[in-house]
Amino acid sequence: MTKILKPIVPLMFLGASLLNAQTEVRIASHVSKLAPLYGQAKNFSKGVNEQVKEKYDFKLYPNAQLGKEKALITNLKAGSLEMIVVASGVLKLDKKLGIFDLPWIFKDREHVQRAMKAGLYDEVKQTIENNNENIKVLGIYENGFRHIMNSKKAITTPKDLRGLKIRISGGKFRQDVFRKMGATPQKVAWKETFTALQTGVVDGAEAATYGFYGQKHYEVLKHLSITNHIYTPSFLLVSKKFFNSLSKEDKKIFENVGKEITDAQYSQAALLEKYYFKAMKSKIQINKVDLPKFQQKVDGLYSSYEKQYGTEWLDIINKTKI
Repeated sequence: MTKILKPIVPLMFLGASLLNAQTEVRIASHVSKLAPLYGQAKNFSKGVNEQVKEKYDFKLYPNAQLGKEKALITNLKAGSLEMIVVASGVLKLDKKLGIFDLPWIFKDREHVQRAMKAGLYDEVKQTIENNNENIKVLGIYENGFRHIMNSKKAITTPKDLRGLKIRISGGKFRQDVFRKMGATPQKVAWKETFTALQTGVVDGAEAATYGFYGQKHYEVLKHLSITNHIYTPSFLLVSKKFFNSLSKEDKKIFENVGKEITDAQYSQAALLEKYYFKAMKSKIQINKVDLPKFQQKVDGLYSSYEKQYGTEWLDIINKTKI
């Protein structure tokens, strides 16, 4: 059962002695400080306080200190948590968001940015807010491109995945990607994945580079294949209950800062990924893949998505390819 956190009551009009007191704002995440999400929370906090003269006391809680991703979203909806920065869990709020579980829809990080600026950002934001009345989206950034690590062999073509048990997160479309390659998707809690890899319960895992590095999977695995098979966005979300308690001026500042830091967050995510690849280079074999062969295997997934949710979002993505 998800634990509901007690809300922090904004300090407003509690007497002359508290007129200059800061309002505490918690920003929680399910991932560690190594993730791009931590920098996103940090930069948002800094950006707001630069404009309001340290009016808010932003407290950052990474590494699931206030709960796992599902619990954080539940508490945000309940109004017992002010803000969160999360990733894949948001995709479960509306099935149309499963588009981010489709493989190789983005060529690279720059393609993601073009698509977002061409209307995808507004579409995703509206979908989340329309179907979750207690949530407001302040920013959509990057959690990362996902790759595959395993203990058996370098993955260069789809046939190399046949028979491998791969720990996978995400929804139906992501599961189907690996099934089409002949792999067996396995559900294992992220914190239990290292042991599952070490003991051979699973042969490998798919994740963003910060996840592999932070959990030291390179200590028990031999190969890291740069597949870039899925791009997962991150979401800076605020509780409507807290947001509605802000002044009109501060609401505008929160919204503006959330958008203004966007380009910097993509750049920061790129630098982090480059750093983690470099840090693991001497500990594990890293290889590129034969991308066209992988893409040919998953054509049917796009038409399956289109039949259920239409082509509007995919049209935006395809039109912004270069």
